[in-house]
Amino acid sequence: MRRTWSFGVTVASILLLAAVSPASSASARTGASHAPSTASSGRIREFSVPTASSSPEGITLGPDGAMWFTEFAADKIGRVTTAGQVTEFPLPRPDSFPLGITAGPDGNLWFTEIESPDRIGRMTPSGQVTEFRLPSPRGDPAGITAGPDGNLWFTEQTANKIGRITPAGVFTEFPLPQPLRAPTDITVGPDGALWFTENQWIGRMTTAGQLTEFPVPTTSSGPDGITTGPDGNLWFTEYDRMNGGKIGRLTPAGSFTEFPLTDRGSEPVGIAAGRDGNLWFDEAIGNNIGRITTTGTITERPIPTANSYPFGVATGPNGTVWFTEIFGNAVGAVAPRPAG
Repeated sequence: MRRTWSFGVTVASILLLAAVSPASSASARTGASHAPSTASSGRIREFSVPTASSSPEGITLGPDGAMWFTEFAADKIGRVTTAGQVTEFPLPRPDSFPLGITAGPDGNLWFTEIESPDRIGRMTPSGQVTEFRLPSPRGDPAGITAGPDGNLWFTEQTANKIGRITPAGVFTEFPLPQPLRAPTDITVGPDGALWFTENQWIGRMTTAGQLTEFPVPTTSSGPDGITTGPDGNLWFTEYDRMNGGKIGRLTPAGSFTEFPLTDRGSEPVGIAAGRDGNLWFDEAIGNNIGRITTTGTITERPIPTANSYPFGVATGPNGTVWFTEIFGNAVGAVAPRPAG
């Protein structure tokens, strides 16, 4: 991921969220945890980000076994170890607003920068940054994932395109034929194609650029995060609090099932496949970390910090589930309980 940003959480609204409090400037720094860092099955741990009001958002497992995340309002990339030690790496440009992040096939971290001129960034595990400017002048790149072809694939919300960048920095863009699709998150499907969320649709694109789109049964539900589940299906969140509040499942053949949350106004955002055979997601407004089985049974756990606004989610080493907290200014972790 992981990941994740929505039709409901537009680029403009993210900028507004980030502007609630100004981010303090800091170079590489280390942070302490809210709670003891010893792992405990089922318990949520939270680790503070050193830069205040940094707005942690996207998160992914890095090639070094640590979790890497974007600091949207601080223009930094963060790294947290399994013990909770946080290090921050400033980006070269102010107001770059990093959002999505993924581990690349080249052993580096790749991330999106949504502020004009939009760019795709690459960071080595030691913190060296290279940035590549998008061909589209206002693409608003959001989600990003490593593709099955050895390239990086990403969404362009405003430009209404799916983008591809090689590890050497060569771009190709695939325009979506219908306007205002606003693609957001993206993942590799079980069939080797790229699957992504759109405004009221789930899209599928082959590595050659062939597109298929599937309308979500609940209109205006705000499809957001998306991931491939352990059952070989696509799982996604439906963010919109008026028509969403659901977790969706889509087979590669195009058959949908939707599972409503207990609190329909909780606004699920990010989603990731867990190593326990379930799907894990966060609820931005409900302030929960949720788990759904492949048969649709949902359980939720409240995050200790109130109103933390969890956003991105990813699975880390030993099956621990990690997530970002925009307003909590922290990264959280929960170790799934063993079955039974």
